[in-house]
Amino acid sequence: MAVLVAALKHYSTVSTVNQARAAERHKILADARQKANEELTVTDWIDKANGIVRLPNSLATTLAVKQWQDPAKARADLLARAAKAYPPPPPPAPEPKSEFE
Repeated sequence: MAVLVAALKHYSTVSTVNQARAAERHKILADARQKANEELTVTDWIDKANGIVRLPNSLATTLAVKQWQDPAKARADLLARAAKAYPPPPPPAPEPKSEFE
C-alpha cells in the first residue's frame, strides 16, 4: 500500500508555476478576452455565400425590435432565412435489393 501511495504522489504532483508560465497564461487570457470583445462589438461575415452576418448585440436587438413589429411577417422571414442557411439534407440512397426477396 505504501508503494502505491508513493507512486501516486510521484505521478500526481503538479509542477510549480513560474514567471514565464504565468506570463503565458496572462497573454492567453488577454487574447481570449480581446477576441470575445471583438466578436460582440464588430460586424463580420460568418458565411458570405449564405449571407450570414455577425452583428453587435445593440444593433441586432434594434433590428429585431423593428422587424418584430409585424410578427407574422417576421416569422415568415425568419423561417425563410433559416431554410436558406440550413438546407435539408439529400434523401438517403435506396438500399439494394436482397437476393433472398
